[in-house]
Parts: sequence; structure tokens; C-alpha cells
Amino acid sequence: MTVRLRGHHLLCLLTFVGEGYTPSFTRNYVGIAKRLSAGESITVVDGPDDICAPMLCEAGAHCREDSITRRDSLALAAVADVLDRSIGSGSVLVLDADRLRRLRSAFAEGRTAAACAECEWAGLCRSIADGGFGNALVHAAEDPSLLREEL
Repeated sequence: MTVRLRGHHLLCLLTFVGEGYTPSFTRNYVGIAKRLSAGESITVVDGPDDICAPMLCEAGAHCREDSITRRDSLALAAVADVLDRSIGSGSVLVLDADRLRRLRSAFAEGRTAAACAECEWAGLCRSIADGGFGNALVHAAEDPSLLREEL
């Protein structure tokens, strides 16, 4: 299996601590965090993804708004810069320890901040980063045999 993620969720997962829009959104995200921490791969998608899924049935869900699409573009550019590789729809990656460390370091240094500028969660994420990401739920798989090469 693979987790389908849109651009800005590549940054959101760095600071996810179990808070979210609704209980179903949060439960779903916790499950995704566990899958990523077990070494499951990520496939980058345009538009709503596996994290968005519980929100899509709600009236006024922001998942399809232009501002979110802009956030995705900014995030993809920032992640590509940090990981020194092209990333776009269809890209596949696994969050190994090195990638996760590099992304969190860049986030903490503010190198990815443009993608988060208009996000309502930016303050919480900043405080999690300032605290060293200690309570974040996504971790690199500890067993190297769980990690697969990028496809």
C-alpha cells in the first residue's frame, strides 16, 4: 500500500501531534501517521488525499480551495529543495530517518514557512518545531528492513 498525500501534507505530517478538525479527521490522520512510521511509501497527488478523506463530505470543506492548491505548490517546491530532487504528482518517497531529519530541520529553520503562511495551524506547528518535534506522531521506521527503495 501507499499513502496518497498532497503537497502541503508533506509538511503537516512533520508536526502532527493528534489534533485536527474533527474526531474522524484526527483518527484517520493517526492511522496514516502509524502507516508512515512503519515505512509505508508516499505517493504525491494533486488535490484531496488520504488525509483529506474524512473532510470531503462536509459542506465547505477547504480541501479544494485555490488557497490550498497554492499551499500545495509552495510546499512541493520547498520539499523538493530540501530533498534535492524533483517532487510532483506521481512522485513516490519513503520517509527514512535522513529525509525526516532534513525536512524537520528545514521546517524548524523556517525554510518551508512560505507554504504555511496562511494556515490556521501554523502557530501550533511552530510550537511543536520549537519543542524539537518531541510529540510528533510520524517517526522514521526503526527497522531498516521495513524501508523500501523509492520507486
